Amino acid sequence: MSKTTSICPCGSGREYSACCEPIIKGTSLAATAEELMRARYSAYEKHEIDFIVDTCEAVGDKTDIDRKATQSWSEESTWYGLKILRTEKGGADDTEGLVEFQATYSRKGLRDVHHEIGLFKKIDGKWMYSNGSLKTTTIVREGRKIGRNEPCSCGSGKKYKACCGR
Repeated sequence: MSKTTSICPCGSGREYSACCEPIIKGTSLAATAEELMRARYSAYEKHEIDFIVDTCEAVGDKTDIDRKATQSWSEESTWYGLKILRTEKGGADDTEGLVEFQATYSRKGLRDVHHEIGLFKKIDGKWMYSNGSLKTTTIVREGRKIGRNEPCSCGSGKKYKACCGR
């Protein structure tokens, strides 16, 4: 029986098993900040929340990430792709790096592009996500707009304008 292969969600064009999976599963470390960013994107698509949390820089003895919100975002979204826009430093011999990226996804009927400049630090030889700044994007509704006098999509039986459209 042949082994099923899949292309890595990070957009590298490589097989997942030879790209981000070993980093996510902990059998290898990301060599660069960009590799960690790609693995983190793949982890969102594959719902590997522990990896996302574990690769955030800790302040004191805890990270500044909301695990429950992160899991909801991961599981409730349809992920369409990652685009690396630029990197600064973040190489194998660096201790800090920057990765500007766009992650396209849809959630609850809205399509969005998460555009961020992520800062990464190498701590004890391991790349970690430190923090980031979001860029403003336009959220696009998927599907047609509900009319004010149509039944509300939540199933309440009320008109949209008297329910969720307030």
